[in-house]
Amino acid sequence: MEKQNNQLRNACHEAALFFKKLGDSKHKDIQSKLDFVVGSYDFDKNPVGLYDIGAKALNILQDIKAKNPRKVSKSLVTSLEESLKK
Repeated sequence: MEKQNNQLRNACHEAALFFKKLGDSKHKDIQSKLDFVVGSYDFDKNPVGLYDIGAKALNILQDIKAKNPRKVSKSLVTSLEESLKK
């Protein structure tokens, strides 16, 4: 179970980095929430926030990818999807 949670943690971290790199101010909220839940998980190993915010981030990433397929890597979306299924 911890391995799955760590995979989700890493996927959320990658999503946060993506939003930061994107530099769009409308995604600042999800980026800060992702940063927070990753830090929180690192501290207490409770994955609840990762699942909640990770699912929201996935929806945003899928919307961005639908509008501009080259902007979001397939591996980022897939890693979040896979991690959230478990």
